Amino acid sequence: MTARDGIDVLVLGGAGVDTIVPVPELPLPYADSYMIDSGIRTRAGQTGDFVALGLAALGLRVHHLDLLGDDPEGALVRALHAAHGIALTALDQPAGTRRAVNLVGPDGRRLSLYDTSRARPDDRFPPDVLRPLAEASRHVHVTITQPCAGALPLLADTGVPLSTDLHDWDGENPYHEPFALAADLVFLSAAALADPESTMRRIMARGRARTVVATAGAKGAYLLTGGELTHIPPAVPPAPVTDSNGAGDAFAAAYLYGHLDGEPPERCARYGAIAGAYACTIPADRAEAIGRDALR
Repeated sequence: MTARDGIDVLVLGGAGVDTIVPVPELPLPYADSYMIDSGIRTRAGQTGDFVALGLAALGLRVHHLDLLGDDPEGALVRALHAAHGIALTALDQPAGTRRAVNLVGPDGRRLSLYDTSRARPDDRFPPDVLRPLAEASRHVHVTITQPCAGALPLLADTGVPLSTDLHDWDGENPYHEPFALAADLVFLSAAALADPESTMRRIMARGRARTVVATAGAKGAYLLTGGELTHIPPAVPPAPVTDSNGAGDAFAAAYLYGHLDGEPPERCARYGAIAGAYACTIPADRAEAIGRDALR
C-alpha cells in the first residue's frame, strides 16, 4: 500500500461520543436540579471525528483509526463515519467507547467532562495495522487521546509528516510533551497559556515542529513559522454563535487542507479561522463542517 492508493490524511485516535447539556450559564451555580427544556442529546463526535469530518467535507481522502467499544456509543461513531463516507478502522476496545458530557452555555462556551475510564494502560495500535495505513498516507494527524503516544515512535520511523493538537495545554503537563516534540505541525489553544509566544517558541526549539499555531478564540490565532510570529485576525461567524465545541478541530482540518494544497502558512491559518468561526454556528447536537466552496 502506498500514498498513491488514496489516503491524504490518516487521523489517529479521538473517536467518541458527547452528551450535550444546554445550561443557563457557566459556571453553573449549585442547585439540587435544573430543568433542561431545550433537551439533552447524545451524538457522535470528539476531536478525531471532527478533524476527519472537516477534512472529508473539504474533499480530502481521510482514514480514521481508533479503538471503539461494541456498544451503542460505538455504533453512533460508526454511523457518523458511514454517513459522511469516511473510512474507519475500528479496533476493539473492551472498556467501551470514549465519551464525554459537554455543558454548553447560552454564549456557546462549553465545559467538557471526560470519562477517562475508557482507556487501559496496555492499549496499543497494532503495528501491522498502523504502519501500512501511515505509509499509505500523505500526512498523519495524531490526537492526544490514549493510546496515541505509544504510536509516535513507529510514526516517526515511517517519515510521514505529523501534526497534533495539544488543545488547552498549560505548557507544563508532561503528558502533552511527546506529542508537542514529535509533530512537524503543532496546534494548541492559548486559553491556558500566560505567554503563548514563549510556549510556541519552546515547542519549536525542542522538537521537530516547523510551524506552531495557537488559537485564541474571538481574538483569532497566532502563527509561528520561519521564526516569525504573526497574528491571524478572527473571522466573522456567518450566523449566530451557538457552540464553540469543535472549533479548534475545524481550524486544524482547514489548515491541513491548505497545507496539503501547497498554500502558504498565513493563508492556511486564515482558512482555519474561517472554518473555526463556521463551527461555532453549528448547534451542539449536530456534526457538520464547512465545505470547500464556502471556505474559499
